[in-house]
Order: sequence, then C-alpha cells, then structure tokens
Amino acid sequence: MMVYQTPVLEKDIQIIGPIVVKLSASSDCPDTDFTAKLVDVYPPSNDFPQGFEMNITDGIIRARYRNSPEKPELMEPGKVYEITIEPFSTANVFKKGHRIRLDISSSNFPNMDVNPNTGDFTGNSNVVRKALNTIFHAEGNPSYAICQL
Repeated sequence: MMVYQTPVLEKDIQIIGPIVVKLSASSDCPDTDFTAKLVDVYPPSNDFPQGFEMNITDGIIRARYRNSPEKPELMEPGKVYEITIEPFSTANVFKKGHRIRLDISSSNFPNMDVNPNTGDFTGNSNVVRKALNTIFHAEGNPSYAICQL
C-alpha cells in the first residue's frame, strides 16, 4: 500500500464533490486492481488515545476496464498506463489538527472481490498471482488526486 498524508492541518479544510485519482502505474501481471481511499486522520484524544482513522470515500478500478467497462484490455506487464479511480463524491470537513490521507492499494477485500491477477475472470480459474505494481511520480508519468476545496 502507498500512503500520501498531509502534515497536521493548521486550519479546517472542506472537500465537497467528486474526487478523481490519476495514477501512472505498471504491473508485472496482465490484470490487477487499483484502489483509492480518502481518510480523515483524527489526532489522539481522551476517547481515542491512539487517534482514529475515518474512511471518507473509496473507489476501485480493475485494470482491464481502465479504458472501457464494455471492452476489457489486459495490461502488458511492465508498461506504464494511466489509471483513473473515481471514488464516490463526498463532503467532509477535515478539522484543524487532523490529517488528510490517501491510501493507494491493489485490494479492498473483503469489500470487493479478489482479483486473481492472471487475466482470467474471477471464478474461472483457481490460479492466483501476487501482483507487483508500481506507481510513478515523475514528470511525464505523474500520479495525483483532484478534488474541490
């Protein structure tokens, strides 16, 4: 899992509306999932001495459907693709003292079914692979999130 997290917020920040996560990503498998989860990280308090993490919204894309839900296209292992994840629209005020966190992963089980990462459709094979996915952050291969503040 890759985690992006702000420093402790110095003022309230409100996010309202759609969120879009754009990844420049590759995999060593012909198919895999990419997930994005927006989290409100609460500071330690009397009720939660370790702090608290509240999921605000999340989304998932099966890489084979990155261009069209009707025409699946397997990935060429090692090739960099633009992957778009569109979590559900949301409205949240991240309070002063909190942090904003974005988790990027390749699974959201048990909320979503497991991708075998083989290119086979789920349930058609009992073979599964562990995917090694890479997220790029370079000029020409950016990864970023878009939201309305």
